[in-house]
Amino acid sequence: MNAIALTRRRALQISLTTAGGLLAGVPLPRAVAKAAGVQLGLYVRIEPDERVIIGAPSTEMGQGINTAMPMVIAEELDADWSKVSIEQLPLMIKRNPAGPGWVFTDFPAGAGGSGSMIDAWAFLRPAGAKLRQMLIAAAAQRWKVAASECTTEPGCVVHGATKRRLSYGALASDAAKQAEPDSKSVPLKARKDYRIVGRPQRNAQAQTIVRGTERFGIDVEMPGMLYATIARPPAFDAQIVSIDDKAARAVPGVRDVVRIDGPKPDEPLYILGSGVAVVATSYWAALKGRAALKIAWSASPWASESSETMATQMERLMRGRGHLVNDEGDFDGAIKKAARVIERVYSVPYIAHATMEPQTATAHVRADGCDIIASTQSPGLSSRYAAEITGLERDNIRVLPARLGGGFGRRLEADYVWEAVFISKAVNAPVKVVWTREDDLRHDYYRPAGRHHLVMGVDGAGKVIAYKHRLASTSKSYRRRGNDGSKPWEPDLYDNAFPSGFVPNFQREYFAVESGAPRRSWRAPGHTANAFAVQSFIDEAAHELKQDPLAFRLALLHDDTRKLNYGFDVPFVGARLAGVLRRAAKEAGWGSPLPKGRGRGIAAHFTFSSYCAEVVEVSVDANDKLTVDKVTCAIDCGLPINPLGVKAQCEGGICDALSTALHQQITVKDGAVVEGNFDTYRMMRMDESPRVIDVHIMENDYPPSGMGEPPVPPLAPALCNAIFAATGKRFRDLPIGAQLTKA
Repeated sequence: MNAIALTRRRALQISLTTAGGLLAGVPLPRAVAKAAGVQLGLYVRIEPDERVIIGAPSTEMGQGINTAMPMVIAEELDADWSKVSIEQLPLMIKRNPAGPGWVFTDFPAGAGGSGSMIDAWAFLRPAGAKLRQMLIAAAAQRWKVAASECTTEPGCVVHGATKRRLSYGALASDAAKQAEPDSKSVPLKARKDYRIVGRPQRNAQAQTIVRGTERFGIDVEMPGMLYATIARPPAFDAQIVSIDDKAARAVPGVRDVVRIDGPKPDEPLYILGSGVAVVATSYWAALKGRAALKIAWSASPWASESSETMATQMERLMRGRGHLVNDEGDFDGAIKKAARVIERVYSVPYIAHATMEPQTATAHVRADGCDIIASTQSPGLSSRYAAEITGLERDNIRVLPARLGGGFGRRLEADYVWEAVFISKAVNAPVKVVWTREDDLRHDYYRPAGRHHLVMGVDGAGKVIAYKHRLASTSKSYRRRGNDGSKPWEPDLYDNAFPSGFVPNFQREYFAVESGAPRRSWRAPGHTANAFAVQSFIDEAAHELKQDPLAFRLALLHDDTRKLNYGFDVPFVGARLAGVLRRAAKEAGWGSPLPKGRGRGIAAHFTFSSYCAEVVEVSVDANDKLTVDKVTCAIDCGLPINPLGVKAQCEGGICDALSTALHQQITVKDGAVVEGNFDTYRMMRMDESPRVIDVHIMENDYPPSGMGEPPVPPLAPALCNAIFAATGKRFRDLPIGAQLTKA
């Protein structure tokens, strides 16, 4: 992608300070409006007081990407990190002969699949290095010396022969006049010379978060802004029959009532259903108006669906034959020759995202453009929806990703942005749509539910010679735009994931389960379910064969460098998964004796190009009270851009996964979700969290890989394996909930 030239005025028009606020139609924050700095390239502004402002092009939802990406730019720029501040950049579209393109990146500026840094690493390094060369060229001109005689130290250019120095602030104006070097020709730093990347750095927004001054999407305000909340269908795919809005319009502050006709039951989902929006001068007035609506809804085509009928459907389907996704070697022949056959069944429920900040978006549709500020992981999808609704060219649509109060895949969808744009256009004013907690839990894109049947055949020496994974699930591809539904297993059952390629005779079989519940990605998508089943099963097989669970896993991996093309086209290397297993086991004291009622469990998984192993140590007392004493985590994510951020991601992912494994489940009754708030959708309490989380980062020369999701999948199986080691009780259905006291 060719970079566009930005004037300082234009740069200010697309900036955001930590105080928040989208430009172009929204008043500039005072700090930006009075900024006197010099814009260098797309990402950097240097102020006269030597502060370096770096724009963050991706979406920040707590994963630390708005610290890590600027670190990459600052490293190659050779900036003084103590003087760096971060600003969120909006998504902006430019017109190219081949179609719309991104202004700030050559990759999607959202966040999903733990791919932000994988995409950004090769792009952002030259972006910083180019500016460093421009500053060097400016200093060389001023000193009348060759640029090759100059080098940099943090925040300044140095002429070695004469010991002269010029700060970046003093050079910025001259540097901005230099020709921008080609990205492919600029020299990049060697890893041994890094001062910022690979060293622990505090989260750039930690202070504002702790002080409560960070601006989230729900905090957005605009002049003349109205608030909207939406009455939603009482069951899956129920349609509006009639609306009586007389009482709602009589509520003080209510300005309008807008009907929204959503997709029909056989159409792709772009929003989760039809609804009636009440638009008012305050959120409270909008809620009062919504309560006064009288809506007649059609019967749901899924009115007979429940969690029980879905479980029955899964069992029935799995008594037959499904679609054979993988067929490597001769499974049927090998299983007949096996000295021993081991079979188990595991199940996982629907899971909600339950972001702490419910879904929210603010949109201002005008004749000449559209501004959107939203807690979104998908600014690109938000832009496309806005173009479809308004008919505007996409370069007239500006999307600013506000900091998210949680994402976990929920905000990869942009249904709430669609609603804000649609309503803003209808009422000809800026509108902020806010969901209630009940809206959020009962109208989500849920993590698919599934039933896993695993079969293993071993020979007389205890070696695995045959392996089969059968899955019946509510496919994540359900009513996905652009998906014809012909391969429903693809987002749920990764056809070449471990142990594919490590067992000579291997099959995967899939059964599509019908359900009206919308579903999409939940943190680490299918990996959470698959890792629970596979790593629990491997542990059970090891115990049945009287083998050590760690040794059994390592024997399966063969400790080789076999490569499977899996995830972002990054090869799966068996030795790297073996490496994290060994490290976690060593640091956890695997194999050392424990007192009665205490046990350790181990699990490992490859997720979005990274490798993670966890050892969970638990205690279970005489009253069946569970205590998670320690979680030891070994993570291989290639080059850790910010080790402190990697550690935080591991700690957060472990706690999220533990909370989910212990308690979380969405149930369906009469074609609708039962749970509506945290009284019924249980979160882990503080006293249930691990007493110790011990994180170990592997060192190697691989490029950066995903970090947001890899710590999540191994936790549930390691936990259940630890409970078995402590008590002899096995749990094959999540969540564990009250099963421990009933077992």
